[in-house]
Amino acid sequence: MNYPEYDVIVVGAGHAGCEAAAAAANMGSKVLLITMNMEVMAKMSCNPAMGGVAKGQILREIDALGGYSAIVTDKTMIQFRMLNKSKGPAMWSPRAQSDRMLFSHEWRMMLEQTPNVDMWQEMVKEIIVDNGVCVGVVTNLGISFRSKSVVLTNGTFLNGLIHIGEKQFGGGRAGEGAARGITEQLVSLGFVSGRMKTGTPPRVDARSLDFSIMELQHGDEDVVGFSYRNIDKPKKQRPCYITYTNQEVHDILKTGFDKSPMFAGRIQGLGPRYCPSIEDKINRFAERDRHQVFVEPEGWDTVEVYVNGFSTSLPEEVQYLALRKIPGFENAKMFRPGYAIEYDYFPPTQLNSSLETKLIKNLFFAGQINGTTGYEEAASQGLMAGINAHLLINGKEPLILSRDEAYIGVLIDDLINKGTDEPYRMFTSRAEYRILLRQDNADIRLTEKSYLLGLADENRFQRVKEKISKSNEIIELLKKSSILPELVNAYLVSLGSAEIIQRTKLDKIVCRPHVTILGLMQSIPSVHILLQEYEKEFIEQAEIFIKYEGYILREKEMANKLHKLEEVKIPASFDYSTIKSLSMEARIKLDKIKPTTIGQASRISGVSPADISVLMVFMGR
Repeated sequence: MNYPEYDVIVVGAGHAGCEAAAAAANMGSKVLLITMNMEVMAKMSCNPAMGGVAKGQILREIDALGGYSAIVTDKTMIQFRMLNKSKGPAMWSPRAQSDRMLFSHEWRMMLEQTPNVDMWQEMVKEIIVDNGVCVGVVTNLGISFRSKSVVLTNGTFLNGLIHIGEKQFGGGRAGEGAARGITEQLVSLGFVSGRMKTGTPPRVDARSLDFSIMELQHGDEDVVGFSYRNIDKPKKQRPCYITYTNQEVHDILKTGFDKSPMFAGRIQGLGPRYCPSIEDKINRFAERDRHQVFVEPEGWDTVEVYVNGFSTSLPEEVQYLALRKIPGFENAKMFRPGYAIEYDYFPPTQLNSSLETKLIKNLFFAGQINGTTGYEEAASQGLMAGINAHLLINGKEPLILSRDEAYIGVLIDDLINKGTDEPYRMFTSRAEYRILLRQDNADIRLTEKSYLLGLADENRFQRVKEKISKSNEIIELLKKSSILPELVNAYLVSLGSAEIIQRTKLDKIVCRPHVTILGLMQSIPSVHILLQEYEKEFIEQAEIFIKYEGYILREKEMANKLHKLEEVKIPASFDYSTIKSLSMEARIKLDKIKPTTIGQASRISGVSPADISVLMVFMGR
């Protein structure tokens, strides 16, 4: 057959692959998405949930940049919660429980309705390289598909090995085979590979559980959602539940430790530190007599339940006996046991900031192949790889997000400069500019970039401009308007706040803890009249700026100073070995990563401020 040639081939249809395909196609590239199983595209292999601390911010950023993940999440959510509302807005993080089957189905439908996306179901066994440039892939059937660029998003499938107790078998996840050939070829081309591990808990039958003795966890009444687009939210939600392990559960689990693949050394790869297995938790935290277990439904209509907090690779009979000692699980029936999976990854210091590999031109890596864990982390990389693959083959500069522009920028910058030897998970603590990178303002930060790329339409761009102008109008109104003590003191007292003794500007009142603009509007008619024409979203944006103006301006000033370092370019041919005043570690790291700017060099682990000063001198600064 004469198969068509493509602009971008995406290998793997997980969260990274689906976002990569959608982004490149929506920018005008002709895309082929190749997956081993079209029935499970964007499958939620582990927890059927999106968002959470820092991850929710990433999902908002994906949406602002024109990705699909937030839309799919809003369409398929069965419960929504805004986490950390008791803290400052930099910590507010949206999270949604999704219908697992509906999520995958909705993703496929959206891709099928995206012009320029073709699909092919088969395993890819190698890439085609011509004079150091990736020009296509070869499938297991020996079919060669040619393209101008390739994005690898292989997830946990590269030489995947599943562990349950002393049993092990090849697979990318339960019920699906491993992908073979790509790792070996990439290593032969000069890439360095490693092994990582992740795991998942058993799934159980909800009909066999006693929810009456568990803690009920409802969703929020106000379902904000993730997408800045107008997506219908669910009118009802499904509850989740919380229960706890106990000493008897721990004692049963310990009986399987001698058969644990982790403790016996059969698993070589490192697992995610912040999402340990239950056996790891009771081993590392021996002083604790219980651990929290979240009981989460897998969808609207199914009885399958995800046992969050009970990830394990112990023998299935040990899992079963221990589960039935958890309160509410006394008669539990398992659908399938938990397991651990080992897979190949490629240390991401082998990538440029665009996620293109340094060794092979026009070849991009995204997702767990780069050592990350989590749907959101993978999806954001896929989005950026898809965007940059399209830009590259059209002779345009890549889209590189800075650390003060997006959590996605922090994620990629950390990966390529610091690397990772354990599954990388995003946290708010990884970002220096948390007050700038809030979930509420991702559209303000990124929609203009998306619009200029052709991913956001005119209506979305105008909506963001309106949000900025209207919130600024509100801020000015509050700074100009004063209020008398007799009008506001009752409201302040109700909040436990001190009364005022003279006429005070409204913005000073809003600065107080627990005071909200909406609360003032509900309690004081004159404030309601002043602001009644403005939408709730604009009011909340204005309130955040007023309360945190000092912090926001301080972070912007810090970011501007660091941007000056990004302006100092380092030639690609720069020879670090000739600068004897650099530390030996700095010379090795700089030569390996080859940063393009002084700013990037300053973020490489092992490069000290003294080393940066030396480089600045050599760059004429």
